[in-house]
Amino acid sequence: MAILDGAIRHNFSISLENSRKYNGPQVFFLQVIIDSAKIKDSLARAAQLAAQQKESLYDILLKGGPLMIPLAIILIIAIFVFFERYLAIKKASKMDDNFMSIIRDHIISGNIQAARSLTKNTNNAVARMIDKGIQRVGKPIEAIERSMENVGKLELYKMERNLSILSVVGYIAPLFGFLGTIAGMFQLFYSIANTGEYSISNIAGGIYVKMISSASGLIIGIIGYLAYRYLNSQIDKATNRMEVASADFIDILQEPTR
Repeated sequence: MAILDGAIRHNFSISLENSRKYNGPQVFFLQVIIDSAKIKDSLARAAQLAAQQKESLYDILLKGGPLMIPLAIILIIAIFVFFERYLAIKKASKMDDNFMSIIRDHIISGNIQAARSLTKNTNNAVARMIDKGIQRVGKPIEAIERSMENVGKLELYKMERNLSILSVVGYIAPLFGFLGTIAGMFQLFYSIANTGEYSISNIAGGIYVKMISSASGLIIGIIGYLAYRYLNSQIDKATNRMEVASADFIDILQEPTR
């Protein structure tokens, strides 16, 4: 009986070892498949939860507090001023490449009236400046230069009008944003002091919400500053065209007539 019992145990051990030997890889791959399915299910649940908690940009901005209203007004003003000034500067600085050549031909040929008519029918800063110079033809060159210079300064003033608003926007928008953050932080800590209830999640959530106004103010300030610098560069280009046209006109007056 003992011999039979020992034989049964020996056979069982051999069967178990064979099972591990031949079925081990199958069990391993089955476990990997099960774990992969669990991970996939967890990721799917996390994605679903994130989709449920996802907020639109409008909802996030609403959490910035009441100072988001003046920031929105400042942004609207900056956009309006930028496009209004951009169109005005573009219109004032636009000039035909052959404009000065035609003026030269008319003046050299002695046809002052044709040159005057051309400047009157051309609506830009250079044409108005040259028109003033044509009106002073026959007077000393210094007097003509001063007259054209005065008209050029007036045209630059027209192009720079209201441009300082963008500079102010670039300065005060971040200040409004910081003010909103400070007010929000004051409310947060005042609430904690009164209720005595606080946690890391609540404090972090409150700070996250109050930083929205600061971020918005900085973004609006950057937009205002970039818009201001861009329009200034366009005015500089227009100024250069006017200076070149003025120098060309003086040279034309000093050429002999036909």
